[in-house]
Formats: sequence, structure tokens, C-alpha cells
Amino acid sequence: MGILTTDQRKQWKTEGYIVLKGVLSPNEVEALTATVDAMDAEFRKGENVTADSVFDKRNVMEDNDIFVDLMDHPVTFPIVRELIGDFIQLSMSEVIVRPPNPKDQGYLHTDGGQAMRTIRVSRSSSPLQVKIHYFLTDLERPDSGNFTIVPGSHNRTFPETGVKDGPYIPEAVQLCVKAGDAAVFPHALWHGVVANRSEQPRKTLIYCYSHQCFRPFDYEKASPELMERCTPRQRRLIGDIGDWKPGSYFYSPGDQEKLINGEDEDHSGL
Repeated sequence: MGILTTDQRKQWKTEGYIVLKGVLSPNEVEALTATVDAMDAEFRKGENVTADSVFDKRNVMEDNDIFVDLMDHPVTFPIVRELIGDFIQLSMSEVIVRPPNPKDQGYLHTDGGQAMRTIRVSRSSSPLQVKIHYFLTDLERPDSGNFTIVPGSHNRTFPETGVKDGPYIPEAVQLCVKAGDAAVFPHALWHGVVANRSEQPRKTLIYCYSHQCFRPFDYEKASPELMERCTPRQRRLIGDIGDWKPGSYFYSPGDQEKLINGEDEDHSGL
């Protein structure tokens, strides 16, 4: 039996996204927020940084162990496996802080650049990638920098010239969520963000999982220091596939499913 409900699976197929309520505990939200706030404060000491500058940091697992833990979070990682399978890698870990900025125009886009923009998979196909957007801020009112999606758009062609009016087209939906919630979506879903017209910054984390035959999104190779801080499963997720040989990224090691299931964890890392 899968973890997702019948309704969640139907929504994933037809609307192209799922909202998971309360996947991060209050303690996790508090600890992650404290870490993100410290990073954001340091960023704002930099030159040419204004009050409305967006803090956008990639590959944050290298920065702090707290972000490593999210790589195979016990609540969300089983859902990732159910949606995309076990022959996967973690290709992105990102922190974003969007301060109030009522003049922001927002945007809509799809993931994967020019090539993947033209690719849409069938309902019976595994997705090319799965992203989890974790929210650290209560966003219960619209126009607060809300993550915005267009339901069902993963089955439609995204215009090469972009979408006029961006996230403010009639069919776009601003997700109103609470801190600790998360949105899950594939690469082809039209998604983006609206202006933050609230009085608080919007703080989020984004983790992206893709098949091993893809290049990672925000790093070329994980550092040896990060590898040393990871469990065997986590090391596999960031590229430890053993000795490289032709075809290694297309045909996973024989222990892939067992390791991704956590059966070989020695917990010698974190």
C-alpha cells in the first residue's frame, strides 16, 4: 500500500501538485528558521544588498547539517520514493528569503531550462523530477509572496515567450499554507511566486529529486566534507555510486533499492 491517499494520487495526476500539511514539526520549523535567519542576516551585511533583496542560496547542505537531515526526511522522503522511485539523486537544496516588496512582478516558469520545458510525461509515467517546497512562514493570506501554481498545467505547453501577467493569470492559485507545510510538484507544472505585499519576509526551502541519469541542479560534485557527514543512503543520494565505469549513472549499483530503503544504514554519519 502506498503512503499517499487515493485523493492525493488523483490530484497529483490531474492537477500536478500536492500540499502536505504539517510535515515539519514545530521544533523542526523553529530550528530551521533560526538557521535561515542567521544566513539571511549575514547576507544582508553584503554590499549592494537592499531591504527588498531576495536571499537565494543553493546547495545549502554544504553549509549546515540541519539541511542534510531534510535530504531523506522520514515524512517526505517516502512520498518522494512513491512518486519517482528509488533510482534517484538529490539534485538541489535551496534556501529562499523573500522580503516585503509590493513592486515585485512575480513570475511563472517550468523547471529544467529550454529542453525540459518541451517535455511532459504521461499519467502512467514516472516524473522526471519531484520538488518539495517547505514553508517556514505562515502564508495564510494571498499576496504574501505565496508560492503560486497553475493546476493541470503540467499537461500543457509552456510558452517560449513566458506568460503575460505571470502569476496573476486567472487560473493561477496562490497556496495559502502554514509553517511546516510543504508543496510537492513535478518539473512541468507552471509555478512561481507573487509579490510579497505583507509585512513579513517569506522563508522557504526547496529540495529537488531527479533520476540518477540527470546532472545535479546546483552542484557539480558533493565535497568530501559533506560526504563524511552523511549516512550511506544520503551519500548515495548525492553521488556516491562507488567506482565509476561507463553507464554508471544509467544503471544503478545492485544495492540501490536496499540502500534507498535504509536497510544498510550504519548511522555513522549524522
